[in-house]
Amino acid sequence: MPRRTGGFIGHRGLQAPDPPTDITATQGNAQVSIGFTAPVDVGDDPITGYLVQLSTDGTDYGSYSSTGSPSGVVIDSLTNGTAYTGKVWAINDYGTSSPSEASASVTPVVPPRGIIFGGGNTSALNIIEYITISSTGNSTDFGDLTETKKGGGAYSSTTRAVCHAGQKEASPYYLNIIDYVTIASTGNATDFGNALSIKAYGAGLSNSTRGIYGGGTDNGTAEAQIEYTTIASTGNATNFGNLVGVRNNINDAGCASPTRGIFFGGYESGGSNAINVIQYITIGSTGNASDFGDMSVNLYSVMACSSETRGVKAGGISGYINNIEYVTIANTGNASDFGDLTAGRAQGGGTSSSTRGVFAGGETANNTRSNIIDYITIASAGNATDFGDLTATRLYNSMTSSDHGGVQ
Repeated sequence: MPRRTGGFIGHRGLQAPDPPTDITATQGNAQVSIGFTAPVDVGDDPITGYLVQLSTDGTDYGSYSSTGSPSGVVIDSLTNGTAYTGKVWAINDYGTSSPSEASASVTPVVPPRGIIFGGGNTSALNIIEYITISSTGNSTDFGDLTETKKGGGAYSSTTRAVCHAGQKEASPYYLNIIDYVTIASTGNATDFGNALSIKAYGAGLSNSTRGIYGGGTDNGTAEAQIEYTTIASTGNATNFGNLVGVRNNINDAGCASPTRGIFFGGYESGGSNAINVIQYITIGSTGNASDFGDMSVNLYSVMACSSETRGVKAGGISGYINNIEYVTIANTGNASDFGDLTAGRAQGGGTSSSTRGVFAGGETANNTRSNIIDYITIASAGNATDFGDLTATRLYNSMTSSDHGGVQ
């Protein structure tokens, strides 16, 4: 018979420790960290170590193991997307305890990754970079686009990021090329298909299955058209509907929940009259956009991001402001003040994880290209904080991520 709640059968086993308690599991990137509390009753000799094992089905505790201490054991080389539970045994010179209660199930995941496509410095770039949104730091090289371009519209699922249309430096300037990359890896972009027409500076947004591109310009002629792609399958874009009026230089000013897409600002066709209009679409259907509300200022070339519930716009051209505002995506209405960027700028990109928004690049009021990356906590209003830097200064870069508001 076992002694107390621990110990194996046999004389020496009766002096083994009780099992650890309070087993917690925390997921990381291809890893799980198991924390626990040491047993109060350690048997007749001090504890010499612990055995930690993981299971994918709640019964097989032989696949992964490591010794450690109550400060936690990290088990690496796991499979992202697979659920694991953990148990812990305490060990002393007399033997091994019975197993602890199992931890709650956790699933390792790749940290949310933001993708930055192209942009311009003195000329258009083919650079693709990435950041890990949950941390801070400078961007890292990812690969190259199939063509140098700026002003593309970006959108993504949890696994694939797409850069839709854009402008290059040599004639013919405007492009209908759509590129894509696999977010979790690095490497050069692959051809996806073609936009409905050559264009640039439209807004991209998406849910987990459908990518949306709205507005833009073809050599100065603004467009009202909205088009869409199915992100998981390559192919040409399909007509979705029209914006509320034609819009130029919306750039990366789109964001989404899983059901609704939001477009911020722009300027009207035939002039440089910035507007304060916010409009929305239902992503899963097709049809024209509807009025949502207004921003506090007439703006174009703003940056945008979202959680599942809140859409955020930052900066924009009306004196290159630093203002950040937000809307509740499910409810129409005017934008509310959120805080300020670290510097007033426009013509950059924005994206997010489920909790954190990031804004990168752009241009300041003295026409200086920026490499600044700022971040905010989307759920709580406040000023932006420095995140790090892009590898180069740029404007008209476009951004998306594996964990933005549309895919949550």
